[in-house]
Amino acid sequence: MARLSVCVEMLWSHLPFEERIQRAAKAGVQAIEFWDYSKEESGAIAAATRAAGVQVAAFVCEPGFALTGPTPVAEHVTGVRRAAAVGRELGCATLIVTAGNVVAGETSEATRRRVLRKLTAMAVAAAEENVTLVLEPLNPFIDHPGYWLTEMAQAADLVEEVGIEHLMILYDIYHQQLTEGKIIVNLRRYAPLIGHIHVAATPGRTNLVGGDLDYRAIFGAIDQVGYTGYVGLELRPSGTPEEAVAEALSLLP
Repeated sequence: MARLSVCVEMLWSHLPFEERIQRAAKAGVQAIEFWDYSKEESGAIAAATRAAGVQVAAFVCEPGFALTGPTPVAEHVTGVRRAAAVGRELGCATLIVTAGNVVAGETSEATRRRVLRKLTAMAVAAAEENVTLVLEPLNPFIDHPGYWLTEMAQAADLVEEVGIEHLMILYDIYHQQLTEGKIIVNLRRYAPLIGHIHVAATPGRTNLVGGDLDYRAIFGAIDQVGYTGYVGLELRPSGTPEEAVAEALSLLP
């Protein structure tokens, strides 16, 4: 069965970071996740998660949104190693990788070759560090205008070409509903390549109940494909965060 985590960047965002972790635990989830580790004090996060009895499901590998750009390969490899060290402190082995934007005046294939070189070197480092990178397609229409990696097939092609099991896909169902739909079809098609999942309703990136998507059916399909990792609530609550978490928990099989 999939396990819920909460992105504390978006729930209880008005509270101090450690208090968000406490609130997540009290709401009944097993794990939390967050974005840029360099903005937080990892020792404090480790202490807070231990005290609350929750895990860290994932955080972003830095530099973020840089695969498409000129950042040297070596900088990305160093980023993996630094994030892996933080991950060991936090008990987390899943690192989120964001691609970056379309490069003006450059063909998509030229960009792809650069991204592939970086991902290959990063995946080798991830294997050595025993962490898993999860590459995230995002929607370019609302949240990330100009983002280069938008569809599951595009991400799967990169992951399969790298061919190292320490590189997988982050399937963000909110983003993919906006980009291409086919949520359960793509879940089943790409299940062996999916290392992490994010969820939120469309429209609005809010609570799972009441939007366009049938999350009870989606959670059932997640179980059916054998996914046992974390499903992260990366959403903006329409009411209280506690209500949003309770609604999500009620949809699990």
